[in-house]
Amino acid sequence: MTTFSRFAVRSRTTLMFALCVFGSAISTSTPAADLDAGKAKAMSCAMCHGANGISQMPGAPNLAGQQAIYVEQQLKHFRSGKRSNEIMGVIAKPLTDTEISDLAAWYESIKVSVVER
Repeated sequence: MTTFSRFAVRSRTTLMFALCVFGSAISTSTPAADLDAGKAKAMSCAMCHGANGISQMPGAPNLAGQQAIYVEQQLKHFRSGKRSNEIMGVIAKPLTDTEISDLAAWYESIKVSVVER
């Protein structure tokens, strides 16, 4: 076997190993959010954001149908203080990442339709 052939085999083996290790790290997925847990947790949000995610209170946004990634990001910003609001800062502070994901998934799962008048 020539020096080039040994180098090619070794390089190919190293590349395959790296792809297997790196590829498995990329494909590791986070667990799916729990809609039931999100719905249960959302009961504490209902006073301002409505039982179905449609707010009846001025100044409180509708959460029904919002994309989960948006709700997650906003709750994490409230929790960290990056986004400021007296009420939401206090409410978001004790939430875990799992609870935030569950809430976000629940609100995203609520179907919203527009009805012409």
